[in-house]
Amino acid sequence: MTKWLELPAAAAVLLLCFAASASAETARIFWKDLRPATQPAAESVGLPMIAARMPDHGETLSLNLQDKTIQLAGYALPVDREGDLVYQFLLVPWTGACSHMPTPPPNQIVLVTPANPYRMSQAYQPVSVTGALKPGMEKSQLFILDGASVIQSGYTVRKAEVVNVDVVPDSVTQQANSPWRFLNKKNN
Repeated sequence: MTKWLELPAAAAVLLLCFAASASAETARIFWKDLRPATQPAAESVGLPMIAARMPDHGETLSLNLQDKTIQLAGYALPVDREGDLVYQFLLVPWTGACSHMPTPPPNQIVLVTPANPYRMSQAYQPVSVTGALKPGMEKSQLFILDGASVIQSGYTVRKAEVVNVDVVPDSVTQQANSPWRFLNKKNN
């Protein structure tokens, strides 16, 4: 009888070990990890940080994260959706990016395809994405109120796990004198 009780305990220990090793393989990264160390952060160049102001147009990508499982928090902007189900979205470092203000450089945009359609209640919903990061330029057509725009992303994450978060740790907030400061306000 005691051998039958030991079996579930051993299985539980194995499961815990597997879960711990899986989470150890996931690197929690920040937006700065996706750009070269020599590229200034958005705060230092003043928002909006746009590709045209950069010598490389923001196309220099971080290859040291290629094919690694990463976790990155940002704001989701739907690209392919049907109602509130989103099949693909752009993950961007600040609210308003791409639609209400100029587009960030490609190395600050991730094209995300969720493993399962993601239910999104609002544009720029703060989310955390986990999956294999693939560097490489891709273009997506984004439909906004005043027309369509082609957005170039520097990275993709396919079959991503997506969860809502309350805070994006390294989010850029607009300065008090910014015309986009209304985007800082939280919906209550």
